[in-house]
Amino acid sequence: MNTSFRLAACLSALLLLFTGSSADAEESIRLPDMGSPADAVLSRSQEAQLGRQIMLSVRASGQVIEDPLINEYINDVGSRVAAHANDGGHRFTFFVIEDPAINAFALPGGYIGVHTGLIEATRNEHELAGVLAHEVAHVTQRHIARALHANQRQSIISTALMLGAVLAGAAGAGGDAVQGLMGVAQGTAVQQRINFTRANEYEADRIGIEALAEAGFDPHGMASFFEVLSRQSPVSLEARVPEFLRTHPVTTTRISEARSRAAKYPRTIADDSAGYQVSRARALVARFDTPEAAVAHFEASDYAHQTTSERYGRAVAYQRAGLHRDAEHIFKDLLEENNGVIAFHIGLAQSQIALEKRNDGLETWENALALFPRNVPLVIEYGEDLLRLDMPEKAHELLLDLLNNVPPTPEQVRLIARAASEAGEQAEALYYMSEYHLMTGNLEGGINFLRQALLVPDLNEIQRIRFEARIDFIREFMSEEQLRRMQRNRPSSGVATQANR
Repeated sequence: MNTSFRLAACLSALLLLFTGSSADAEESIRLPDMGSPADAVLSRSQEAQLGRQIMLSVRASGQVIEDPLINEYINDVGSRVAAHANDGGHRFTFFVIEDPAINAFALPGGYIGVHTGLIEATRNEHELAGVLAHEVAHVTQRHIARALHANQRQSIISTALMLGAVLAGAAGAGGDAVQGLMGVAQGTAVQQRINFTRANEYEADRIGIEALAEAGFDPHGMASFFEVLSRQSPVSLEARVPEFLRTHPVTTTRISEARSRAAKYPRTIADDSAGYQVSRARALVARFDTPEAAVAHFEASDYAHQTTSERYGRAVAYQRAGLHRDAEHIFKDLLEENNGVIAFHIGLAQSQIALEKRNDGLETWENALALFPRNVPLVIEYGEDLLRLDMPEKAHELLLDLLNNVPPTPEQVRLIARAASEAGEQAEALYYMSEYHLMTGNLEGGINFLRQALLVPDLNEIQRIRFEARIDFIREFMSEEQLRRMQRNRPSSGVATQANR
């Protein structure tokens, strides 16, 4: 991932939040402590705003994986852990970054990112869940706000720069860039910040291990992953140290303490879920520069001796290389062994459609839908194929049913916008695109699409009332500067179809 993107994503949001008016910023620090000390520096609403701003840059980078199967899995595991570490005051969004670096990070507002390299580096589901539990604890314990409070005697600019360095490192920025940012602040404050970070790491371990055990995962999963990484990465070879260890320093003492904490809970022995195997295989395929390289990797071992996960990865590699006949055979074999894995049904249907076996493909899709009604990855992938088959009305109907019954993902909303647009329902397409931008934190973009929807010639009265009410609702969450900017940029006429953007 591009280093300049990481720094911009972190620093621009931080400086925007903290330096709009230096007098106002200094005054906010002196507010009376009416609750948590961290609230006097960074309220939960400010944390949410900061997180949304950073996520806009993260998504704009093009590095966020929009794979429905991976996204559903990482959110399922993350939510399962978060349910046991959260007092209900935090909302979480888990996402995956396409980056071979072994890293994970927590951003303000409950946004937790995991690199594909980390997923690939884990040996089992419990280790991955351990990393997520650790990051969840950083959020629930409000370590970013507490870091600001610990450094509140510094100027607000210096504090923002230091926090920016920490976030940039967490997001995987190069060591030189992070050190350069840290050097901007006072040397004594740097040492205080490092000490505070160490304390945060130990606290995140403690809270995370408890949540891990209560969620039904092996409580030793966190320490196990830390131990594996520290063994394979000698500190003397700095360039080879995984980024996760740079941003989450691990010592033998810390590993030992994590083991001791985990020993207080019953050991959980369970096989990896199909979701973990599928997600890890898909992340591995994505790592290769070309589909042919991925195929060569999986063909290096004999098919008859490969695990289910390896054979699935092989089939996905074949698909991406355009070898759909080979992929079709593997997916049929996998389904004969286990009909309960959604990814196998999706893979078979996709290959059948690609091979122009239209009836077979549609039958496979419909059978899968009957087995797993309203499953998000299944419906999204089916909708994609329906659009390829020039069946936008059916795609819109299918996706709308899911939207009305299951909390949507951003990619799901963007797809239904495309389906509505291709079906000729321009006002609804623009409305869906508004919702997509709202879900990704772009309030101004959300209103802009609604304003365009109000200009569609055949708009009916019910739609007009609905769109105007939605605009009024969004405006309540916008700053004065955003409102002024929206007023300046308000369109006067014309409408553009944006659903495919």
